[in-house]
Amino acid sequence: MSFKMEKVLFLGDSITEGAGASSLSKRFTDVFAQKTGVQIQNYGIGGTRIARKHLKSPNPRFDDCFLDRLERMDGEADLVVIFGGTNDFGHGDAPLGEPDSEDEYTFYGAMRHLLQRAIEKYPEARIVVLTPLHRTSECVTVNEIGLPTRPLKDFVDAEIEVAREFSVPVLDLWSVSGIQPRVPAQCRAFSADGLHPNDRGHERIADCLIRFLETLG
Repeated sequence: MSFKMEKVLFLGDSITEGAGASSLSKRFTDVFAQKTGVQIQNYGIGGTRIARKHLKSPNPRFDDCFLDRLERMDGEADLVVIFGGTNDFGHGDAPLGEPDSEDEYTFYGAMRHLLQRAIEKYPEARIVVLTPLHRTSECVTVNEIGLPTRPLKDFVDAEIEVAREFSVPVLDLWSVSGIQPRVPAQCRAFSADGLHPNDRGHERIADCLIRFLETLG
């Protein structure tokens, strides 16, 4: 893929916003821009989810879901990168749902609507999905707000399944990032807190994305 004159929009949560990085210039979106020379716009908001939430969060900012934010993004893009799902697992109240769900209050349904609307808004742009990274709490059965949850891997698989339905390429960071904070050595090397990547982790994500896009042509 040629990065000349590319306009790239990033839609995500706290990792996209830059959590764990020592400065905004060290977050993966900005490292990506520095290494490729593209123009980027960052629409990352910490604590946000792909699916809608039934109950309001203590901080209203956390309820600015991906579906709503997509509507406010720039109307022009050459590439749209969607990176979320870990908060749906971590503190959402929307169930994973059934694979054919159209309900925005399920993860499957919200992911399906998100990709449909992204394609409608950017019909000629390349759209890619990044799966969640591993995290130390990825196997819990009760989430941060006390609700039962499926393992994070189930949310990863759902993203891949829905993206395949729309022929949207997926960078499976869960499988290929080389960041597994449950392994102490990798946690020290690449993670700030067992969830958010540190500077080296952010750079690794940027490098993974660049290599992935190069395979798409």
